Amino acid sequence: MTGIALDAVTRRYETAGGGVLALDGIDLELPEFSFTALIGASGCGKSTLLRLLGDLDAPTSGTVTVDGESPSRLRKQGRIGVAFQDPSLLPWRSVRRNIALTLEASGRRVDWARVDELISLVGLQGFERSKPAQLSGGMRQRVSIARALVLEPELLLLDEPFGALDELLRASMNLELQRIWLERPSTTVMVTHSISEAVFLADRIVVMGSRPGRVHEVVEVPFARPRDSALLSSPEFHELCDVVSSTLSAAITASGARDAAALDS
Repeated sequence: MTGIALDAVTRRYETAGGGVLALDGIDLELPEFSFTALIGASGCGKSTLLRLLGDLDAPTSGTVTVDGESPSRLRKQGRIGVAFQDPSLLPWRSVRRNIALTLEASGRRVDWARVDELISLVGLQGFERSKPAQLSGGMRQRVSIARALVLEPELLLLDEPFGALDELLRASMNLELQRIWLERPSTTVMVTHSISEAVFLADRIVVMGSRPGRVHEVVEVPFARPRDSALLSSPEFHELCDVVSSTLSAAITASGARDAAALDS
């Protein structure tokens, strides 16, 4: 396994009003079993990049490989797990059967022991037969994460999984996600707008400028794992959050200056 590699990746969308360049010349390498956070201004192409990794979209130019293979090959083999901000659970299915849905959709036999193991992993014992309407927002996200893990993916993609939760619940879910990830490690890429979430969870933070999305800088996170809530109060944590915030501001400023120069030319 060699991790993730993006080489000169560009994504352009054609619209009635003309072309929109979402990503421009993305070069990025991420090690296997690493946890990477993508941050940037809204519309900078973070989710587009995630979709390329998950074979939910294709680059206009350049190449994307995961462990030396195309995302398309990995997806067809069930080696990619995805969880979005909206859990998108089927309301008429129980927790157990919502998790099993991924196995059914892939044509695999449902391994109910595996499903029950994941229910335990995400801390939903006792709610196996509950319907989504009977669950809190955090519990629904736990189901979504369990569903993303049921195929034992080598690549886990998370698109703002906790963006709709309040701050206290979000902090609790960050601890849970770290616990789950440490027990079931996989190469993970998460889109987030929260700098503190990125610093707490990730090994590295990819800071992107405004559209068209480019990698402005990669910030390494030095904190050992497991990380606990005490880290959130430490001077080192707040210092790194400030560094990431300044880097993000610089990325947005640089993008604005680049766009102004392009208009002048």
